[in-house]
Amino acid sequence: MSKQTILIVEDEAEIREGIRILLSGENYSILEAENGEQALNQMSDQIDLVILDVMMPGISGLRVCEEIRKTSTVPILFLTAKAQESDKLIGLTAGGDDYLVKPFSYAELIARVKALLRRYCVYQGKGQPGATYEDDMLSAQGITIALDHNQVWVRGEERDLTEIEYQILRLLMQRPQWIFSAQAIYESIWNEPYFPVSNGTVMVHIRKLRTKIEDDPQNPVFIKTVWGKGYRFGWEERYVPQ
Repeated sequence: MSKQTILIVEDEAEIREGIRILLSGENYSILEAENGEQALNQMSDQIDLVILDVMMPGISGLRVCEEIRKTSTVPILFLTAKAQESDKLIGLTAGGDDYLVKPFSYAELIARVKALLRRYCVYQGKGQPGATYEDDMLSAQGITIALDHNQVWVRGEERDLTEIEYQILRLLMQRPQWIFSAQAIYESIWNEPYFPVSNGTVMVHIRKLRTKIEDDPQNPVFIKTVWGKGYRFGWEERYVPQ
């Protein structure tokens, strides 16, 4: 199996070198860019993950993320010196999948990288040794999703979702009789403990998902909000998972 490729976009050479040495030791193939322009010039279908610094001279990391999202659903891990929840939500709104606040531990970086790559491989069908995939589909109320990879159609028209958006939609569609709390969604998709600030993360991704699949995101018919409880796919509500 070929190595998975990670693009590191960081203007500070020491940080970039430290990440490169660490990830190379984990048997990843590494590409580097010291600014946004270099990053965009290196983007290709061969890249499996982008580690992207938010604050860079020239083109900011947020702008780079927005440009990448025009053509790719590759997972993006933001590195940021800002710890405010509002700053993190801005990054997620731009299309990021996860974030780390500097300074961060290398153990935490490795854990985030492996989690993002694992989910990306499972849902995109990339790079999994011995993996087999069937044409399993799930259809409901005009939406069809492939259960083994990130592919979604709304009334026959394919929609381009990020990995996280796809996972949320898949989770809700597979249990249409359930109401999922923000905590249930966060812990199911991000695979980490939920804190009250995590609610904003879920809200941002739900909002972006609605803009892609709903005719009128302000009056959704597919992803319903059940006030005080959580979210459900547009069916009769019956059960709230704890």
